[in-house]
Amino acid sequence: MIIELDEIKRLIPHRPPFLFLDKCQIFELGKNGSGYKLFTEDEFFFKGHFPKMPIVPGVILVESMAQTSGVIVSKKYENFQHKSVLFMSLSKAKFRKPVLPNDNIRFDVEFKNSVRNVYKFSGIAYKEDVKVCEAEFSAMISYK
Repeated sequence: MIIELDEIKRLIPHRPPFLFLDKCQIFELGKNGSGYKLFTEDEFFFKGHFPKMPIVPGVILVESMAQTSGVIVSKKYENFQHKSVLFMSLSKAKFRKPVLPNDNIRFDVEFKNSVRNVYKFSGIAYKEDVKVCEAEFSAMISYK
């Protein structure tokens, strides 16, 4: 199942300049999938990270993985109104290769477990087939 940008915006609250997904592919609803993002040279953070040597900040790579997980989980619960997916924790983050302007990145995420409304995922970011980042993280589904 392919989730395009307009549907991503219906599923998670993030908006530019802090929406770091162009599309998602869900393999198993609520369980696993991939997010995709082309980091163009005009991204706001490249001006300061770093001048003359721009790279995507690691925290943005992790945020992109978390947003991918948010789409995968939110799609499962899209009929529930007034829900939010809130980032809770991060562990085992590793940054292996720099991500540069005009790099196309794939974020593979996989559900690990859940306790009540807290979901734990693992994620790996790839540039082509080269691992650039990995982490485990958790998020809570909050109903208002």
